[in-house]
Amino acid sequence: MKQQIISFVNDFSIEITPKGALKIKHFSDYLQPHTAVYVTSLPGSDFSDTLNTCKRLAKEGMDPVPHFTARRFKNRTDLELALATACEQAGVRRVLALAGSDKQAAGEFLDTISMLETGLFEKYGIQSIGIAGYPEGSPVIEEPDLRAHKNRKIKFSEVTDIDMYMVTQFVFEAQPVIDWIEGIREQGNPLPVRVGIPGIASLKLLVGHAKACGIGASKTMLIKQAKNIHKLLALQEPNKLIRDLAAYTSKTPEAKIAGCHLYPFGGFEPTVKWRRAIAQGQFELTQDAFEINK
Repeated sequence: MKQQIISFVNDFSIEITPKGALKIKHFSDYLQPHTAVYVTSLPGSDFSDTLNTCKRLAKEGMDPVPHFTARRFKNRTDLELALATACEQAGVRRVLALAGSDKQAAGEFLDTISMLETGLFEKYGIQSIGIAGYPEGSPVIEEPDLRAHKNRKIKFSEVTDIDMYMVTQFVFEAQPVIDWIEGIREQGNPLPVRVGIPGIASLKLLVGHAKACGIGASKTMLIKQAKNIHKLLALQEPNKLIRDLAAYTSKTPEAKIAGCHLYPFGGFEPTVKWRRAIAQGQFELTQDAFEINK
C-alpha cells in the first residue's frame, strides 16, 4: 500500500496563478526540473500575465502548461497570436484547453471544441492537450451538455495527432471520481485521466472553493466537518483521498489514471512539501489513510 501511494503522487502536475507565482522566489527551490506547472487564465485577468509566468517557468527549467480558455479570445487571429507567443517565447508544447468561466464570450469561441477545431494547435506544434473532466458536475453547464461536449472532444482526439488527456476538477472523496471514471470507461473513453487533488488549505477555504466550483457529493463531507468551528482554520491534508485513489489505480489499470493534478489554493509551498514527503516515503499508514512524519 505504501508503494502504491508513492507511485500515485510521483506522477504529478501542479497549478498556479500568475499572482501566486509572484510569491515564489525560485521554483527550483520547490520543484524538480521539467515539472509540469499549469498556469491559470482567470476571468478578468490579462492573458499576458499567464504568458509571462510561462516564460519565467521555462527559464527556470519547468514545463509551463498555460490554460487556453476559449471564451476569452475574440477571434482566430487573437488565439493565434497567443499561441505563437506561448510556443515561440516560452517553449510551450502542452496546454490545458477549457471553455472558461467568463459569463460572456469575447468573440467567436463559445466552447473548447470550437477552439480546438481551428487547427492552430497543430500548426504551432502543440504535442499534448488536456481537457476538463467534471466528476461532480459544473456550476454553469447542465449534465447533458457536459456529456455532449465531452463526446465531441473525444471525437476530436481520434482525428488529431496531438496526445489528449483529461484533467478533473478537484474532489474531496475518492468514490465520486471512481464512479465517474467507471462510467466513462463503460462508454468507451479512450483518454488518460489526471485526477484533481486539493492542496493543503484550511477547511474554511476548501468549503469556499467547493461551493464556487459546484463540487457535488464529496463537498458534503467537508461541510459536515465545517460544523466543528475548531476545525475551520485547521489545515487539511487529503491523505485518505490519496490512499483510496492509489489503491484503485493500482488494481484498475484499465481506468487509465495517469497521475494527479494538485490545486494548491494559494498554499503552494505547504502543498509541494506535503507531496515531496509522500514521494520520499516519509509517512506512516493509519487504519484508512496515512500521516506525514513530523
